[in-house]
Amino acid sequence: MYSFSEVDIPQDWRELLGDYFDSREWAVLKNNLQAILIRDPRLISPKPEKFFKALQLTPVNQVKVVILGQDPYHSPGLAQGLAFSIPADIAMNSRAFPSSLRNISKALALEQFGHLPNGDLLPWADQGVLLLNTALSVKLGEAGSHANLGWKSLIDQLICALAQHKPNLVWMLWGGHAQSKLPLIANASEQLILQSSHPSGLGVYKTNRPFLEPGDQKSCGHFMKTNEWLVQHSETPIQWISYSTKDLFSDSGEDTSH
Repeated sequence: MYSFSEVDIPQDWRELLGDYFDSREWAVLKNNLQAILIRDPRLISPKPEKFFKALQLTPVNQVKVVILGQDPYHSPGLAQGLAFSIPADIAMNSRAFPSSLRNISKALALEQFGHLPNGDLLPWADQGVLLLNTALSVKLGEAGSHANLGWKSLIDQLICALAQHKPNLVWMLWGGHAQSKLPLIANASEQLILQSSHPSGLGVYKTNRPFLEPGDQKSCGHFMKTNEWLVQHSETPIQWISYSTKDLFSDSGEDTSH
């Protein structure tokens, strides 16, 4: 049986969180999660060993950009432990492919980067993009079902500590939930905060700061603005589109089955 504890979190992130692990809030989260893992581990998404995948892939000293999601995908086979990301083998024309990722791909194309080759955003994490959900688990089939387990205390502490610890970060806050974290960031020095509606099919065009303009003629410009900021602060810009050899052959229609 899986045992949930602070050792699941990489050491550099534990150090950033300081004495949080001595708090009542951490004890509540740990106890709540352990109870669920005992009761119905097969109904949890992602698998427990992937709860902290975003922190494992993007060390503290490498973070340049933070994209905040809400909770993991609650449909089977989608959640990877990275906000918005799904496995590369899920076809973009399938019903399983999330509308948020479709619209992220549209925005990238409108900003002249090109379309995503697939929904796996691991190359972003490898370049310093922290793909962080504000709840790190969910019950399959029930969106938001683990929001009240205690994840908020951990993620809020992490966001606040990261903003205070690292100047010159870019924060992409898409939708009202992500924007509710603004007070945790606003007082930190030299942070670029980009806000828009959520890229999901329900919210992408809403609010006076839409992620995409109606008719998909223009994007919010977040990816371009991020790279401009990074260059201004002597950081390497993000390569938002990463094509593998397989992707290139697949796009050309060439048979790669042999």
